[in-house]
Amino acid sequence: MKVSGKKVNEAGQLDLLIREHQAGNVSGSVSLAADAAMVASDLIGQGIVESWVPDDIAPHLSEGTRDPLIVVSDPHVWAYNSGAHQSCPITNVWQLADPDWKGRVTLMDPLDKPAYADWFNQLARDHDAEMAAAYQDHFGKPFDAAQGSATEAWVKAFAANGPLVSDSAHVSDAIGAPGQERPFFGMLSTAKFRDNEDKGYQLAVCTGMKPFAGWLYPGLGVIAKGTPAPNTAKLFIHYLLTEEGIGAQSVDGKVPSDPRIGLPADEASGIGAHLDELMAWNNAEASDDLDARQDWQDIWRTSLTR
Repeated sequence: MKVSGKKVNEAGQLDLLIREHQAGNVSGSVSLAADAAMVASDLIGQGIVESWVPDDIAPHLSEGTRDPLIVVSDPHVWAYNSGAHQSCPITNVWQLADPDWKGRVTLMDPLDKPAYADWFNQLARDHDAEMAAAYQDHFGKPFDAAQGSATEAWVKAFAANGPLVSDSAHVSDAIGAPGQERPFFGMLSTAKFRDNEDKGYQLAVCTGMKPFAGWLYPGLGVIAKGTPAPNTAKLFIHYLLTEEGIGAQSVDGKVPSDPRIGLPADEASGIGAHLDELMAWNNAEASDDLDARQDWQDIWRTSLTR
């Protein structure tokens, strides 16, 4: 079977799915959806796409990955330059709001990368106690609950500390390029760890960081309603759930939903040994993430200093 693929960003993917559905001319049958909140809470509900899980694989998937189907999860991790530091210079997320790290942290822009705004919401809703505990560990005093959410306080303080926001390539450059005396610390997808081999970079995962070393972002496998080849689309979804089908992504550290597959031994980041340090994504609350997205982007926008 011959398959033609197209790589597009979140907004472009959504636009393509919606416009083809409205036109009744579906050419993209399967999408590995990048904007999980929008797809799970909106496009599926509108009947633009549907989720389908193969019967023979479903029993091996955890309940949280079946409805809608999560084909793979993308780890976004805190990372440092191992050529400049013998070990990670950060042990607690609240250090990123300290004066020592002003203007020295980088990540993708939450205004352009909605997953990052959704991550803030996931932290605040499901893990605010852990954020408050990390605050106490760092400052030696309890977080003042009168301030409201510990996560919101951290987002404001972090943004006010002048992080560099950019695309994934420039984030990787700023953290991992060799020969830097004071390289940036930051967050990026494990997919960028391929730069260690391709460019001689020195990216390393910051393990042991409180409360999390990063988070796992779900890639939803959905089928476009109205596709002229629905059974072929199902066959391709099945293929993506196999070791061969997901191999091109698992080699970049993206974690297959079927635990029988795992990650290749030569995966560059080594994240497979630290998955328990990552925040697990709560995909059941996708509609809440979508509803709160603009609020978190506004908090980031109004707090950010350059």
